[in-house]
Parts: sequence; structure tokens; C-alpha cells
Amino acid sequence: MKLQTERQPSGKIIYVLAFTLVISVMSATMFNIVLPDIAEQFQLSIAQVSWVTSGYLLVYAIGTVIYGKLADRYRLKNVLTVGLTLLALGSMFGLFAQDYWMVLLGRMVQAAGAAVIPAAAGIIPVRYFPEEHRGRALGIAMTGMAIGSAIGPVAAALVVSTLHWRWLFVMPVLTLAALPYYRRFLQDQERKGGRIDWLGGGLLAGAAVLFLLAITYESWLTAIGCLILIILLFIRIRTAAEPFLPLGLIQNKRYSLGLALAFLATGIGYSLYFLTPQLLKAIHDLDSGMTGLVMLPAAVTAALLGRKGGWLADVKGIPFLFYSASALLLLCFACMSAFVEHSPAVIAAFLIFGVVGQSFLFMALSNLISRTLPKEQIGIGMGMLAMSNFIAGAVSANVYGKIADQGAGVQWNFMITDPNASVYSNLYLVLGFLNGFIVLLYRYKFGKSVGVYQRSK
Repeated sequence: MKLQTERQPSGKIIYVLAFTLVISVMSATMFNIVLPDIAEQFQLSIAQVSWVTSGYLLVYAIGTVIYGKLADRYRLKNVLTVGLTLLALGSMFGLFAQDYWMVLLGRMVQAAGAAVIPAAAGIIPVRYFPEEHRGRALGIAMTGMAIGSAIGPVAAALVVSTLHWRWLFVMPVLTLAALPYYRRFLQDQERKGGRIDWLGGGLLAGAAVLFLLAITYESWLTAIGCLILIILLFIRIRTAAEPFLPLGLIQNKRYSLGLALAFLATGIGYSLYFLTPQLLKAIHDLDSGMTGLVMLPAAVTAALLGRKGGWLADVKGIPFLFYSASALLLLCFACMSAFVEHSPAVIAAFLIFGVVGQSFLFMALSNLISRTLPKEQIGIGMGMLAMSNFIAGAVSANVYGKIADQGAGVQWNFMITDPNASVYSNLYLVLGFLNGFIVLLYRYKFGKSVGVYQRSK
């Protein structure tokens, strides 16, 4: 299904988006390394202080869908103005926080504003770039995310080594520098206003929150509550005149399948970011600083090759990029399973294949999913994709953590000699097979149906 693109006066907007993504990803991850400092200052447990990051991600995930819906109704530049202003206000509130509840509230307000950025990252390449150039746009956006992931921990370490951790709140204020450019370049048409189905949006948000809480705390009560809200949400979709989630979006089988593939792929790929620090600590006894250095080459390489991935999607087609990315991931998982005991330098080299492959896979699936959506559902459809990715990361992190804690009762890879390494080797082996399953499912359901586009000469 082809989408009509709105008139876009300058391709510079994608670079403005990339800059905003760099700052957004940095601000989302920088607080991870100061949680012990926050816990010590306010005399809290790690479980209590973890809400600084987990609460942020909850609001962030839900907010992407809400902003996506708003962007279907109102001008995107106005939606971005509201979100980035809210982000700056939350940052300044957190900077002057004196109590833990103020720190937490500042992070929540930050997340409520920052959620507009992943929503815009899903909308701008789709709405303002034709299909034959969409891969390049997505590649530049992914480059911004990769750069933010690479330099976030380093920047945080520099800040806390010279200043108080509260100054980490200042970083997101830099996104305001992009606001004049958004307002200048996003000359989108006046969109259809009207009422927003806030009841339906609330049911969706509540279901997402209860689902994450059920996974995190293994609570059957919250799982039942999540199921009840999902049932009520489907009733609302069927009965509301203009439901928050359009009925056509739910009935779009190609979109739903693409969303499911993206959810599985994100959950599998998240292992590279979640399990690697654990195995480097457990098997190689590295501290957090050295762990960051081991993971840095992969993030830098993904940033450098981001535009190349977009170029491949435009010139060779989405299937080519998808299969190439999957091959890189399979190679990474196979090598990690076999050589997890080897030196950190070897692991750093294998991570390059996996992180680049995961970046390319996300580009391919985002591009694919965007082509299943009609123009009037781009915002909500890409917002749902962003939210599903956050949920997939949270769920998979919980699952991987529990498996790693339990250890391995059996050793599946004969090349492993250290019993403590078996659990990681086994996990990577299973993840490799699951990635192969995604490839088969993609080939069966989509095959080469997504066309191959050539750059205009």
C-alpha cells in the first residue's frame, strides 16, 4: 500500500530529528549509572530507586502512542512543541529537586515530554519522504540513536565525575535548540481536529502498565487486571464512534504481523545490550567502565553504517536488508555461544555483527510496517510500533535476568568449559534459533512482496 507524502521543503529535517534522537537516547540511559548515588543520598534500596528508570520507560512507552495519535489529528510541529517544552520543564524541575519524590516527578514529566521524539522518529521518515528514499531517512535516524547509545554512558561518567548527578537533568534541555528548525521545516497541512478518545487511550495505557508490572513482579493480580483492560479496550474499539485505536488498524493483518515480527526481533536483539554486561561481569570480572569500552566499538560501528543500511533498503529493497541483517545476527549469536569464554576483545568484535544487524533489522521492519499503513493512521500505527519495542525490551530483560540468575542445568555447547558460562552460551544458542524462526516467518508471510526501489538518477 503506497502512502502519499506531504510536501517537505527541506531534507534537513531528518538531520534535525537525528540530533534530537541523540539527546533523547542519552538522557534516557544516563541515569542508569547514577542509581547507586541516588539510593545513597536518599537512603533508598535499589528496588525503590529503580523507578527513576523503569517509571521513565513506562511513561515513555505509553506517551509514544498518545503523541502518535495526536499527530494524526494536529500539526506535527505543534505536537513537537508541546512535547519538547514539557521535556525541558521536567528537566529544570528535576535539576532543583531536593527530595526523592521530586526527582521521580521530574523524570516522569521528562518522559511525558520526551515520548514525542520516538513518535516523531516513526512519523517523519514515513510522512515526509517517498518510499524510494525512506530507507535513507530511517538510516539517518537510526544513526542518531546509535550515537546517543554510544556516548550516553561516557557523557554521564564525565558529568558525575565533575558535577553532582542532578546536572544530568540539564542534557534534555538541548532539544529546545531543535524546536525552531522543526517549526520551520515541518510545513505540514492543517490536520483534522476533533475529539480524542481519551477513554480508549487510558485503557491502552493501563493495559500496558499492568502488563509490564505483571512481568516484573510476577503478579497474577496485575495480569488479570491487564486482561480485563484489554477486553474493555476491544469493546471500546467496537463501540466508539472514533476509537483511539482505529478498527481498521486492528483488522490490518499485514500491519499486525509486522508489529508481531518487530516485537519478537526487538526482544531477541535486546539480549545484546542486557546480557553482555552481565556476562562480562560474571565471566570476565569487568567493572562498568571496562564493560562500556567493550560495547563501544559496536555502537560506533552501527552509527557509522546507519546510512549504509538505509541506502541498502532503498537500492536493494527491504527483503535484502532484512535477510542481510538476520545473517549478521545469526553469525553474532553463533559466535557468542561458542566463544563466550574468550577475551573481552573477541566479544567486542562479535558484538559489532549483532548490533549492526539489529540496527539494520529495525530499519527493515520499520520500513515494511510503514508501507502497510494508510496516511491517516501513520501516527498511531508507528506510535504502536515504538511502544511495542519498549515493552519487548522490558519483558525480555526480565526473562533474561531470571534465566541468568537460575543458571544452566545442562551444557548444550561442547566448546564451553566454564559451567558459569553455560547459561549465556545456551541463551545465545536459543536466540539464534529464534532469529531463524523470524526469518522463516517473514519469508512465508511477506517474501518479496515489498518492492525493490531504485534511487532516482
